[in-house]
Amino acid sequence: MLAPLLYHLILFPILVIIFDSLSSSPSEATKMKVKVWNTIQQLSKERGVETEVIVKAIEESLKVASSKYFSHNEKINIFFRPEKGELRVFAVKKIAEKPQYLAHEISLVEAKKIDRNAKLGNEIEIDLPSETLGRIAAQAAKQVIFQKVRDAEQEKIYTLFSPRLGEILTGVLRRFEKNQNMILEVNKIDVLLPYREKLWNEEFKIGDRVKAVVTQVLKGSEGPQVIVSRSDPKFLAKLLESEVPEIAEGNIEIKDIVRQPGDRAKVAVVTKEKDIDPIGACIGIKGNRILAISKELQGEKIDIIEWSSNPVSYAKAALSPAKVANVYFLDKKDNLMEAVVSKDQFSLAIGKKGANVRLASRLLGCKIEIKQE
Repeated sequence: MLAPLLYHLILFPILVIIFDSLSSSPSEATKMKVKVWNTIQQLSKERGVETEVIVKAIEESLKVASSKYFSHNEKINIFFRPEKGELRVFAVKKIAEKPQYLAHEISLVEAKKIDRNAKLGNEIEIDLPSETLGRIAAQAAKQVIFQKVRDAEQEKIYTLFSPRLGEILTGVLRRFEKNQNMILEVNKIDVLLPYREKLWNEEFKIGDRVKAVVTQVLKGSEGPQVIVSRSDPKFLAKLLESEVPEIAEGNIEIKDIVRQPGDRAKVAVVTKEKDIDPIGACIGIKGNRILAISKELQGEKIDIIEWSSNPVSYAKAALSPAKVANVYFLDKKDNLMEAVVSKDQFSLAIGKKGANVRLASRLLGCKIEIKQE
C-alpha cells in the first residue's frame, strides 16, 4: 500500500506538471509532458501498478479539478495521451439562441467569444482555461488519484496472494509492530507474521530472511492483508514436501500432522507403493531430510509414523518412540483408550510435560491414558 508521503513526493508533482503544462509555451509544455510520462512509468515500475491504471486515475483527478471551472455539471472530456505529450480538457456544448440547459448549451454571444465563426445549432468545444488550474487544483484532485492507485494496488495484492494459500514464501523482516507482530516484505508487499504464529523459542532481528506459509488472504476496508505462519501444521507439511521428493511426487501421502510448535510434532504418512518405505523416505539417509526440517523449526522434534486405519495399530505408532505393549478401548462412545507400557517406557510414552501422549491423542482424536504393566 502506498504511504501518504509517496503521494506527495510522486503523484502530487505529476498533477502539478500536467496543470503547469497547460499554461506553458509550446516548447516548455512538451518538455513537461515528457516528464509526466517518465514519472508515470517510474511510479508504475516502483509500485507494480499498470501505467493504464495511473493514467485513468490522473484523468479522474483532472475531471475533479476541472469541475471547479465547469460549474453547471457539464460533461467533461479528457484527451490525455502522456506517451505522446498530448493533453486537452474540454466540454462540448450546443449553441442555442436561448440556452435552457447550461450543462449542454451555450448562447451565441458566449460562443463567439471562443470562436468567431460560431453559428446557431452547431456544437462548440470549450477548452479549460490554463489559468484556472495550478497547484490548488492539483491539491484538490490528489485524493482521486490516491484512491484509484490504492484500489489498484489492493486488488493486485489480493489477486497475487489468494492463489498462494498454503504455499511457503520467504520475506525480509522490515519492522516490529507494538504488539510484537512482524511485518515481512515480499516482492515489495507487506505481509503479516503475527507474534502467536512464530515459534516460541526463536528470535528474529530486522533484515532477517524469514520463511512462513500463507494461511490467510483477507479483504477488508483497509485493503487486503496477507497473513503467514510458522507454527501452522501446513508449514511443516510444505517443508516435508520440499525435502522429500516422494511426497512432492505423490508417492507418499501425509495423512495428518499435529504440532506443539517449537517442541514436538507427529506426522502420519502412508503409501500405496510396495517398494517405498514411507518412514525411511521422510527421515532420509542418516536422518538428513528430517534434520534439515528440524533445523528450520528451531530443533522441533518430528516423529514420522505410519498411518493405519486400525485404531489400535495407529495408537501404538502414534505413541512412538515409546514401545507399547497393548492398546484397547476403555469407552468407544467417549473415545477413551488405554495404552499399556512397561515401566521403563512409561515416561517416554508420557513425554516431556505430557507432550507425547497429548499429541498422540490429538492424532487419533481420542483421549489416551497411559498405564504401566
